[in-house]
Amino acid sequence: MQQAQAKRLVTVFSASARSTNPWMTGARGWLLLLSVLWICLLALFHAFPQLDVMIAGAFFSQSACLAGDLPGRICGAFSLSSDYALQALRRVLFYMPIFFAVVLIVVLIRNLEHHGATYCAERTRKCWIALVALIAGPYLLVNLILKTVSGRPRPYETDMFGGEKLFAAAGSLDGTCSNNCSFISGEAAGAGWVACLIVLVPARYRPLVAPPLIAFTLVSPALRISFGGHYLSDALLGFLSSAVVYAGVTAYFEMTQNEKKRAHSTVL
Repeated sequence: MQQAQAKRLVTVFSASARSTNPWMTGARGWLLLLSVLWICLLALFHAFPQLDVMIAGAFFSQSACLAGDLPGRICGAFSLSSDYALQALRRVLFYMPIFFAVVLIVVLIRNLEHHGATYCAERTRKCWIALVALIAGPYLLVNLILKTVSGRPRPYETDMFGGEKLFAAAGSLDGTCSNNCSFISGEAAGAGWVACLIVLVPARYRPLVAPPLIAFTLVSPALRISFGGHYLSDALLGFLSSAVVYAGVTAYFEMTQNEKKRAHSTVL
């Protein structure tokens, strides 16, 4: 008897928590959590820019300057950027999101060709969420907006690593880069989107698929850092930005679906 009453209390408490804190459940909860994490990381790298400089410096090989160079100039290069095997790997990983996007489009089209019992509305919804998240995140938010307005020079462009431009902290928006800037990494955002596709894998297989998938997708941002193309903050925030956008798109789809269900249930 007491156990039954305890179970009822737990059920009522859980239902009350969901009703009073809707943003802490489902995709909306993930959106809130990931957004807070993204902002906190940005604040950390902005407050301690030496973190970016230290990590970039670990891959920079300083060398003697030429006789005609200005006194005090730092000369050298990111030596891994000239490795042909790593460059080839980077090119393959660059097209990885496109490959998965094409697969999703094919799956979506084939599913839309079915009718009645063979049509899977859930598969259509998941494919649309993934494709919209790709366009809204890595393409629109990162490549068209942030990389245009951030103004942050890439590591190899700064005077600390053989370039001529001044260093700009993450999120400062006052750098001297005018186009295709370092903040945030588009390739890392694309890799982060691929990592988000783990939600398309059946739940029972995710513990097996998630570790190798995430490890594989982290190779792309790691290469961008080692090549001097991006700072650690650019790669990390780029990767995480896709998770934020994916959660946001999923939350939007869930809310619109719930609104349709409520509207349908009130029709006489």
